[in-house]
Amino acid sequence: MYFTDRADAGRQLAARLTGLRGQDLLVLGLPRGGVPVAAEVADALGAPLDVCLVRKLGVPDQPELAMGAIGEHGVRVLNDRILADTGVSPAALAAVEARERAVLAERAERYAPVRGGVGPSGRTVVVVDDGLATGATARAACRVVRAAGAARVVLAVPVAPRDWTGRIGDAADATYCVRDPAVFAAIGQFYGDFSQTSDEEVLACLRVRPAAPAGRAEDTEVLIPLGGATVGGRLTVPEGATGIVLFAHGSGSGRHSPRNRAVAAALNRAGLGTLLFDLLTEAEAADRTLVFDTPLLAHRLRRADDWLAGRSGAGVFSTGYFGASTGAAAALWAAAERDSKVAAVVSRGGRPDLAEERLSDVAAPTLLIVGGADPLVLDLNERAARRLRCEHRLAVVPGAGHLFEGPGELERVAGLAAGWFAGRL
Repeated sequence: MYFTDRADAGRQLAARLTGLRGQDLLVLGLPRGGVPVAAEVADALGAPLDVCLVRKLGVPDQPELAMGAIGEHGVRVLNDRILADTGVSPAALAAVEARERAVLAERAERYAPVRGGVGPSGRTVVVVDDGLATGATARAACRVVRAAGAARVVLAVPVAPRDWTGRIGDAADATYCVRDPAVFAAIGQFYGDFSQTSDEEVLACLRVRPAAPAGRAEDTEVLIPLGGATVGGRLTVPEGATGIVLFAHGSGSGRHSPRNRAVAAALNRAGLGTLLFDLLTEAEAADRTLVFDTPLLAHRLRRADDWLAGRSGAGVFSTGYFGASTGAAAALWAAAERDSKVAAVVSRGGRPDLAEERLSDVAAPTLLIVGGADPLVLDLNERAARRLRCEHRLAVVPGAGHLFEGPGELERVAGLAAGWFAGRL
């Protein structure tokens, strides 16, 4: 096993691509599994993210074996050797292609609302997948990109067979791979978690980086000492930022949470800095008791705030806390400390009941955002609102569930949060 999951694979792949920084880039992920990998690459390179729509043509009785691939702009790539070895008839091939073109059209329609406006024309385009086996899909993707006018095509994958560049031929101008094992049976064997990527995850990734924010002054990976533990984080401070929002993730998630990254990107576009970081180390996160240890998480959040204040240049900013689920309890607990200087708090689908004993001590203006179709959490937040003595507001997103997965729901959360913080930081 080389990679924990697709996010880990993306970070390892991004480390091989640092030489591309500064170019006029567009990163394209192959749906669905390649998109979480591509999102990490786009983040690392400061590039816009989109999808390259292609579909594998699987052998009828061996669907995982690619006999070809199709893509946008009418691109069609066939593997003559596989077709000859399997004896697939022209009629069977046509039936598979018709079915896959229907899926391609449906997927194009589904992703259209969140696809960015940055096109391949004249740019260096980095095509990313979660791995390469036969190479048919990757070659089709590269042809799609060339047909759209890319100036240069780069193909990048975390893992591929030892002879993978021969399978690609001249489809790409440059190729990158983290691992190319001599023994290769399937892409999934090299991942700890290779579960299927959902359309919702793809949409969440695309919402994170519809385009690279203009005028960004700082965007860097950081290590934060929290007293007995050091965790990773990402600090983003747009030029002219008016404050920095620290994210307290909930229920064992961390700085790579697609939903919180989407909200962070919206705050960046609104001129606010963000610090996405892990409240627990990887080993600690496996202990479910720590996930619900509100005093510990609140202490870690305060330590991160102190670290940020001591960082050169960052101490001039006021700070806010954005907490999700159990992380919202940590944000409220930290804000209730007597010496807290946090300027505002926003809770998304939060569990304020886990900080109930401290709610009356919170002084910072607090916004509680809850989905209208999340009755249990809505009740908990209504009770919390009655206990708060500070300036506060309960905002209900109609029809939204706990994860705000419906069309436009997460954007509504981001807009509410941006407005609340912008007026107070």
